[in-house]
Amino acid sequence: MAELIEEDLIENAEAIALEDTEDALGDDAPLDGVLSHVDSAMRRAEDGKLYDETRALQAYRNYRGIYGPDVMFTDTERSRVFIKVTKTKVLAAYQQITDVLFSNQKFPLSIEPTTLPENVAESVHFDPQSPEGVMGEEEDSPFGYAGDGKELKPGASIHNIKDRLGPLTNKLKDLMGIKEGEGQTPTSQTLHPASIAAKKMEKKIHDQLEESSASKHLRATVFESVLLGTGVMQGPFAESKEYANWDDAGEYSPVFKTMPKSENVSFWDSYPDPDARNADELTYFIRRRRMSRNKLRALKKRPHFRKDVIEQVILNGEEYQKKYWEDDLKDYGDTSEVNRFEVLEYWGFIDKETAEDEGIDIPEQFKDADELQVNVWVCQNHILRFVLNPFKPQRIPFYIIPYELNPYSIFGIGVAENMDDTQTLMNGFMRMAVDNAVLSGNLIIEIDETNLVPGQDTDVYPGKVFRRQGGAPGQAIFGTKYPNISNENMQMFDKARQLADESTGLPSFAHGQTGVQGIGRTAAGISMLMNAAAGSIKSVVKNYDDYLLRPLGEGYFSFNMQFDFDDEIQGDLEVKARGTDALMANEVRSQRLTSFLQVGSSEALAPYVKFPYILQEIAKSMQLDSDKVTNSPEETARIMALQAQNNPQPPAPAAPAGADPSDMTGSGGGTIGASAVPVPGMDAVNAYINYRIDEVNKILQDAESDVEMRRSQGGARELKRMLNMREEVLAGDK
Repeated sequence: MAELIEEDLIENAEAIALEDTEDALGDDAPLDGVLSHVDSAMRRAEDGKLYDETRALQAYRNYRGIYGPDVMFTDTERSRVFIKVTKTKVLAAYQQITDVLFSNQKFPLSIEPTTLPENVAESVHFDPQSPEGVMGEEEDSPFGYAGDGKELKPGASIHNIKDRLGPLTNKLKDLMGIKEGEGQTPTSQTLHPASIAAKKMEKKIHDQLEESSASKHLRATVFESVLLGTGVMQGPFAESKEYANWDDAGEYSPVFKTMPKSENVSFWDSYPDPDARNADELTYFIRRRRMSRNKLRALKKRPHFRKDVIEQVILNGEEYQKKYWEDDLKDYGDTSEVNRFEVLEYWGFIDKETAEDEGIDIPEQFKDADELQVNVWVCQNHILRFVLNPFKPQRIPFYIIPYELNPYSIFGIGVAENMDDTQTLMNGFMRMAVDNAVLSGNLIIEIDETNLVPGQDTDVYPGKVFRRQGGAPGQAIFGTKYPNISNENMQMFDKARQLADESTGLPSFAHGQTGVQGIGRTAAGISMLMNAAAGSIKSVVKNYDDYLLRPLGEGYFSFNMQFDFDDEIQGDLEVKARGTDALMANEVRSQRLTSFLQVGSSEALAPYVKFPYILQEIAKSMQLDSDKVTNSPEETARIMALQAQNNPQPPAPAAPAGADPSDMTGSGGGTIGASAVPVPGMDAVNAYINYRIDEVNKILQDAESDVEMRRSQGGARELKRMLNMREEVLAGDK
């Protein structure tokens, strides 16, 4: 009986896997049901994908400028020219999409708190000057009273506020008087646990994406989706990465770190469930791998791979079977055998009865399930790996991204297919124009042989001499010029190119066509046309947001929570794809933000405006990293304090001798109203108080011990003294 064992998947996570038994070198006879299931699924997926592969192959030929076997030429055609307008359109679309996705030079993902965070408070505050802020005192009852906004809603559970501090739980656990919401007093300190957790999770995910070169794989996926209509990515999955390191003795001592990774999967190696119209309907997905001997042997180092079975497969030798389309993808048409192993990676459901019939022990927690979600690796009719899906919640870790959505198929439609007919027309008209130009560029010679001496060579070349025996001079040889109609052919070519612009939504001026007339002759006109052209790409970028970026971000979120749990990144958070954020023209967005900044700078509206956010958005519209070009609130407070100390406000000029300070007319030299008199040094005092507020807030968030907590309380007391000083100054002015 094949046994299932529990082992560590990543760190302390548990996985259920098929062990490497002593009879593993056999033919896996006890697992024939599993092998048959995977083989049947692969055959169904191949049959269901056949038409889509045909479409993709035609798209690739148009991109490379290769005539397919279905193209028939007439006997009179001489030219075989192929005008690769498809390549121009594909590269233009690819460039536009990547510019949008990486406009801020970051992977287009962000983590934010939900609109109404659950289990983690959106904001909390405490007042260090309030009696409730003293340690050891009892906090408010969580029950509240009718009408105070704290009453328990139907279906809700009772949570103490300290149970909802999220990443600040350990740092503020000894602090009393914490209340939910924004602080309303001058001495209140407001913290945002949900935002802090979201920021930490976002930073962690971006670091993981950068470490695994996810941006490179995303670009490869985008390119295939633009060209073939569909792109595929897999992840995240655990991978051990080697980091170069040398010890003190100069010996190479690499450091290995297990981390999540995502990578591009070629369209040609992707075999989804043929009955699924979208990723949500998938019951299985098979990735076909072409692996070398060393790559296959490297699998033995990964968790839950059957080492003895892999070694037996390697001893059997390479048995790779090429697909019909593989030779067509090679320019040189190589038909030789491929020295590789074919490995199928299956993710999907399998009947529990099938597993039980094969003698596989089902864990107790899956006894009531009708189906099991598994991951199976197969090569040469041997099972290299068999594990129950380790992800919680269980998911198939593949993302299928259509360039243009086809509502009746999981595969999309690309740029090349959209302009297939127009590419055929352009090729036809260009061949006609070339053949006509060749004919019209030379004379057609007509010879009356009755007037020439018989037996002469009729080839025509410079200096040729013909011997005439009769007839009038000049009548034996005639030169006729063939009419040139290539201009008409080129007009039809240009018309077909315009149709290609419309069918793809990518106007030629957007990728460098010259000779644009009308509004496109001015800089402002070109900007308007480019903005209009960018609108056609909006639905495409939205597809990347919905079908790749958001689910991939959710996959990383779940991966971190399951395998690398950190209480500082837990919370009611949501993943947001930021691809469409850059769809608005940067110039327009920057102008709008600048205009709003000017309006909000008025004295009446300034208190309602979040200036740091506007500044960050302006930086993004300029394609700058906002985190690098703008200061944090703490840095801003320090700079303002230093400026106030180094440049104190000069005292107000003294009134002229004999002037009446109460004179409001201006004739006696007094001030124009008492409230207009500037208070000496008040900017410095206010800046320093704000600086101390930020310092106390920072200490409280970073506090790791009671000593640091008490230090923050001391800072609060200093803040109180500064507030009293400000009140004394204001009172003296009055």
